[in-house]
Amino acid sequence: MKFATFAIDDARGGLLAHTIRLPDLFIPKGRKLAPEDVARLRAAGVAEVQVAAMESKDVAEDIAAARIGRALAGSGVIAREARAGRCNLHAAFHGLLHFDRRRINAFNHVDEAMTLGTLPADEVVERGAMIATIKVNPYAAPERIVAACERAAAPLQILAFRPHRVSLIQTLAPELKASVLEKTSRHTRERLVGLGSALCADLRVPHEEEALSRAIAARCSADDDLILICGACSIADRRDVVPAALEKTGGRVVHVGMPVDPGNLLLLGELGGRPVIGMPGCARTPRLNGFDFVLRRILAGLHVGRDDIMSMGVGGLLRDIPWNAKPKSPGTPPRIAAIVLAAGRSKRMGVNKLTMILDDKPLVRHAVDAARAAGIETIVVAVGHEAEEVRAALAGCDVEFALNKDYAQGLSTSLRTGVAALTQEIDAAIVFLGDMPDIAPAMIARMIAAFDPRNGRAIVAPRHGARQGNPVLWGRSFFPLILEQTSGDAGAKPLIARYAEWVAEIDAGDGAFTDLDTMEALDDRRRRGREPSEDRYAI
Repeated sequence: MKFATFAIDDARGGLLAHTIRLPDLFIPKGRKLAPEDVARLRAAGVAEVQVAAMESKDVAEDIAAARIGRALAGSGVIAREARAGRCNLHAAFHGLLHFDRRRINAFNHVDEAMTLGTLPADEVVERGAMIATIKVNPYAAPERIVAACERAAAPLQILAFRPHRVSLIQTLAPELKASVLEKTSRHTRERLVGLGSALCADLRVPHEEEALSRAIAARCSADDDLILICGACSIADRRDVVPAALEKTGGRVVHVGMPVDPGNLLLLGELGGRPVIGMPGCARTPRLNGFDFVLRRILAGLHVGRDDIMSMGVGGLLRDIPWNAKPKSPGTPPRIAAIVLAAGRSKRMGVNKLTMILDDKPLVRHAVDAARAAGIETIVVAVGHEAEEVRAALAGCDVEFALNKDYAQGLSTSLRTGVAALTQEIDAAIVFLGDMPDIAPAMIARMIAAFDPRNGRAIVAPRHGARQGNPVLWGRSFFPLILEQTSGDAGAKPLIARYAEWVAEIDAGDGAFTDLDTMEALDDRRRRGREPSEDRYAI
């Protein structure tokens, strides 16, 4: 760019270099001077102004900032509209802000024209929080600098906290009060819930190697994802009771100690592929400490090893930082999507049942209409077998289609297809089966109202009597597990059983169990019409 002072009549089209503030006139810097601006300046008695003129290979500040914002916006990150040379990045959902600190430093060394500031790496952030800002300092920057910054930009990510089955083992000593044990359990449970996991077992055993070893083995056999051990005495070295018990069980000590205060006396271990944490004494309180640094990384799906722990020293002095571990209430309503599974082959029916007419409309349309009537705006329909016929059956419906090419391999492939098609702004999804026509919109609304992942209700399912039915609502934290751990026709049912601590059930009518798999079932449904039992749930 070139900066120069021009007579007012020659300044048209230039970028105003400095803000002009007069009693009756305000023109901000960076504004491209239009003819009317020039006329107003002349009328105000301004004879000349300093303007910035772009050269042929310059990129305007907002365009440059937007380009860099797109390069930095990784998974779970939203780049807002660039204004005044600034582009802000925001978290799409509650999670862990993750990036490589070295790459941020490298970016800021490219050129003084571009700056990038972020929150600390591996910080827990709320949905909508600003996590970084990009500023283009001049009004325009050469293309070569913008391109170099794009190449240097390493995407920032928000990692969703994944649900873990976590057990807590506390060891006992005569001098340890029962009230201390209870507080430890409460604060641990609150920590876990705030990070999307649940305490599935709370054991107390004598502070002895043999007793602790048996307890660790029992939790390993129970297939817990993470084992926490809070000893009656601090872990002084690798030969102490906690590390000795872990090794006796067949585990190994990865590292003892960490450069974070409070939290120095932490043990990181491993047993059967699962992490084991020997908690420092300060973890009995809700105050931020080194245990939180390790815990939140593990629950976000990151591997934590010796090098990771020994790199936590910068920013590890926490003595004056208060912190409340209790989960915060979300500030805005959750964004719920619907996934309608409509890719199956209808083998028992013999024809594609989803396109057959029931109550004057195709069967698959009943689920779509119920979701829309419950106020759900984003509806994804997973199609596969006779995909074009299903699309035609939903002609005129405001839905998105996701093609499942592997539909012959079972229902789970459609579930994964639907989840993969959701945008990162979605907080939860209700999974509908395309052959269930009697799902009441009011029941769906009550499921949405029951969803509260910060208080342990991240899965919502309908129940009638002794039976649990469909559809099922899944919080975002379960999306990675659905994508990685579902197979065949079982869908996500095994996850419901494994993470029962997270399931909230609502009372439902028979509609949650009416699926039409045979021609006889369809004919019977046509004869009797829709059951009125759900009317008591009117919205």
